[in-house]
Amino acid sequence: MFTKNKPRILIIDEDEIWRKGCEIMLSEIEDFLVVGSYSSLGSSKRGMRLRYPHLILLGLNSPDIDNTKIVSEIKKLHPHIEIIVLTMHNHAEVIFESFRMGVAGYLSKNLGIEKLADAIRDVLKGGAVMSAIAARIVISFFQKNKDSPLTNRETQIMQRMAEGRTKAQIASDLFINQNTVRSHVKNIYIKLNVNSKSEAIKRVKEMRFI
Repeated sequence: MFTKNKPRILIIDEDEIWRKGCEIMLSEIEDFLVVGSYSSLGSSKRGMRLRYPHLILLGLNSPDIDNTKIVSEIKKLHPHIEIIVLTMHNHAEVIFESFRMGVAGYLSKNLGIEKLADAIRDVLKGGAVMSAIAARIVISFFQKNKDSPLTNRETQIMQRMAEGRTKAQIASDLFINQNTVRSHVKNIYIKLNVNSKSEAIKRVKEMRFI
């Protein structure tokens, strides 16, 4: 029988080292009770059903926006459970989609345990939490120049180019082929009147197009 006085925390992350470390450190905090640690959503469903967690720590280990569907699945099954995403990836689309799906927090995996504990407490009190990097990305989105000549897709590609991602990585992120990426990049250069990646990145940052 679980104590009624402690918030029950469940951890889902395929990274076993991080997951186990997080479990051990949170278990040492007096006011939390870790009720389960799982490598995937599938393996955690029984634990969610039987152990009544108040909050799930969800590790996202790739920048694919499809991973946010995990959040949607959890919310459909247990809408009352709060979710905090922990990740090393900070792509605008993933951040916005995670919050749209219902998370209450989006934090960096390298956050110290005391700060993570404070974030958990804030969320359980009805608040929301976000890493400084994620917050900056959100602020930058709302500060973008609305007169940008770039389409939404071109902006997505340009954002990733500025983050140092290759055409192959961009194609994978956006579920398009590399030839499509090259075509978009060509159009971006024409619209910005530039001849290189470095010039394009400099131009879009100066003009606040990303």
